[in-house]
Amino acid sequence: MPTTTDRLTMAYSPCPNDTFVFHAWSHGLVPGAPEIDVTLADIDITNGLAEREELDILKISYGALPHVLDHYALLPCGGALGRGCGPLLLRNDQAGPDSLVGATIAVPSTHSTAYLLFRLWAARAVPGYTGEVVVMPFHEIMPAVRDGRVDAGLVIHEARFTYHQYGLHCLADMGEEWEKDTGLPIPLGAIVARRSLGAQQLNALADALRSSVRYAWNAPEASRDHVLRHAQEMAPSVVDQHIELYVNTFTADLGESGYAAVRALLDRSADAGLLPAVAPAALDFPPARQER
Repeated sequence: MPTTTDRLTMAYSPCPNDTFVFHAWSHGLVPGAPEIDVTLADIDITNGLAEREELDILKISYGALPHVLDHYALLPCGGALGRGCGPLLLRNDQAGPDSLVGATIAVPSTHSTAYLLFRLWAARAVPGYTGEVVVMPFHEIMPAVRDGRVDAGLVIHEARFTYHQYGLHCLADMGEEWEKDTGLPIPLGAIVARRSLGAQQLNALADALRSSVRYAWNAPEASRDHVLRHAQEMAPSVVDQHIELYVNTFTADLGESGYAAVRALLDRSADAGLLPAVAPAALDFPPARQER
């Protein structure tokens, strides 16, 4: 249900890109921005919160977007898209794609964009693919692959900088495959807000997000302690690489190519029977109609 106070509720991950982007807004450093109460949570949790309509503003997977568009609008900024930043499929040996038939694969969420990209890739690269999927918090996946508790793992975020430390091998880069196939950036995480807030408030949220992104770029040291505190023992150098890769021009504005990438992901997934179809107008911002 919608909130009943003037403060809005928001959830995003404790990952460096999110804590960097939202630091200014969440700490009252964006003049005139709507006040928010923030919850930090893993992406599988935020996807579930959105599906249950529990909060006002959320960072979710694009793979979860079609399931929540009746009640949430896609904001045109604040999310995660980019190039060279896609999920990786890891093993503890150098076996090829055929090894995935019947394999147990750890994923961060079955509604994650990572899993969606994997399913689209597997349909082409692993004929007859079948396997068991285990959902794990993303920071637990690499140890599980290393220790042989699962056959392979689909990892996101800073794992692309650290997987060698676990003795793991990259079987396939889902983002590289996506870019090769489409020429488009990789849509990973979306920011959504309740449609029932109305066009004026939704525009105010988008303005606050853009201002928070600009503040982060203009004063990166202001958020440094906050980002490192939530970075799950990540080395500062990895934090910097993470932010540089995932906070980019698409964070400030999806733009034409960003929307094209989102549309391509949703359309291809619907054609493959992996997601419900989404009407083009459902991505319009601000939304043309109010939730009823």
